[in-house]
Amino acid sequence: MLRITEIKLPIELADTLKHQDDQIKAAILKRLEIPETDLIRFEIFKRGVDARKSHAILYVYNLDVEVKNEAKLLARFKKDPHIKPAPDTRYHFVARLPAIKSHRPVVIGFGPAGIFAALILAQAGFNPIVLERGKEVRKRTKDTWGLWRKRTLNPESNVQFGEGGAGTFSDGKLYSQIKDPKHYGRKVLQEFVKAGAPEEILYVSHPHIGTFRLVGMVEEMRNTIISLGGEIRFESRVTDIAIENNQVQGVTLHSGEFIPTNHVVLAVGHSARDTFEMVHEKGIYVEAKPFSIGFRIEHPQSLIDRARYGKSYSDDILKKLGAADYRLVHHAQNGRSVYSFCMCPGGTVVAATSEPNRVVTNGMSQYSRNERNANAGIVVGITPEVDYPGHPLAGVEFQRQLESQAYVLGGSDYSAPGQLIGDFLANRPSTQFGEVQPSYTPGVHLTNLDTALPEFAITAMREAIPAFAKQVPGFDLSDGVLTGVETRTSSPIRIKRDDDTLQSINTKGLFPCGEGAGYAGGILSAAVDGIKVAEAVSLSLTS
Repeated sequence: MLRITEIKLPIELADTLKHQDDQIKAAILKRLEIPETDLIRFEIFKRGVDARKSHAILYVYNLDVEVKNEAKLLARFKKDPHIKPAPDTRYHFVARLPAIKSHRPVVIGFGPAGIFAALILAQAGFNPIVLERGKEVRKRTKDTWGLWRKRTLNPESNVQFGEGGAGTFSDGKLYSQIKDPKHYGRKVLQEFVKAGAPEEILYVSHPHIGTFRLVGMVEEMRNTIISLGGEIRFESRVTDIAIENNQVQGVTLHSGEFIPTNHVVLAVGHSARDTFEMVHEKGIYVEAKPFSIGFRIEHPQSLIDRARYGKSYSDDILKKLGAADYRLVHHAQNGRSVYSFCMCPGGTVVAATSEPNRVVTNGMSQYSRNERNANAGIVVGITPEVDYPGHPLAGVEFQRQLESQAYVLGGSDYSAPGQLIGDFLANRPSTQFGEVQPSYTPGVHLTNLDTALPEFAITAMREAIPAFAKQVPGFDLSDGVLTGVETRTSSPIRIKRDDDTLQSINTKGLFPCGEGAGYAGGILSAAVDGIKVAEAVSLSLTS
């Protein structure tokens, strides 16, 4: 099989997501200079977009091609960097069920990291037990709507806790910049397609799924794990990890039940603050790590589309490329970095708190991305050395203080504090909405966000927004809306693990995993980390 890269075709000749097979086939024959009879088959490995010339946008394909006389072709194109043997992207298990079983491995948490850790262990025959503190995804969805529509928070079942993890209520972005030499990301995408995701996620450069589709997929993956011998328990919060001589012996649930095991995957997500406290009290090594804080910013999606697509903007371009996004970074004069985070084209801002009397924002999109507004986090990087020194869990307290302040600024009823961009830049309170109606529910209370974040963050953001407008014209739209606060950008801690065994550096049998442990950021990277950890558990079980 050959991998041909950089096959470029004009977007105006394409269907919605790709060119027709005959068009791609003709490009392959031309590139390889072979007759049609020599081409056996091909498949799209990746499809990107080249929009450097807004008047001539191209789809760029990487193709896996099976041909006759492959060796001869490779010899002819040996100096061409765009024609090489295709790498093996198939998933290979590192171990299978041992002849003598020890205690079953336990996976704590059923977000992307926990799902894939459990799936790989189940596929390898290890019959994992999954313990999820929240509810199954459809019951969880009802509880989440309870906050959004009725201002009623269930601390154990919300945007952060429950089947599917925080990623379920998001844009469903499935791309990452992590290094992936073993192609674990391909395994993740293939399993998602098996569970009901559209096949295009296997090849588009920035795949996404959206919340509604994720719900059904999560259910299907749960059923797969169970069919392979796994066990999944909902509303099963772990309150203690038994450790003797630095070796995990089992876990205790809030019900009092003890489950013996020597292998625990800790995949609790970035908001399991009570679990972080328990882990630290047990003497398991925890350290503070950097994260970011800021606001959600909303513009009309049409403004972003016109700014990004320029002269090519048209209904046809929108149909093929979808709602436009952006990725922005600004290094402020006070030394802080400001950047866009979790940009959600055609989406909504959502209430994402998991604790009473606190306000947290996040962004979400459906697969169609056809809501009126675009939103993104505009966040400022912070570090434990400078901003919350002294204690491994100081970042958690830092988050809580900001979220409690946001609750008060919003009116103490889970409304979020908000401000128009023009007023924010001028440091004056907002009194009424303009062109942009905020999407956050339960609602947005207009105020002055000057006290919602530390002074250094406000100063850096006031400098960054006009700078971003030079890249995305209209980004400083006076009627655009800022909503606070965004504090759950990533975990404020890292449960440090050994690079080789992926076990806690001072607790054998504990495998910190995913975003909550500080080793991922987003659905894909968390899922990939789940695979890595499952392999480490498999090897430990069979050694």
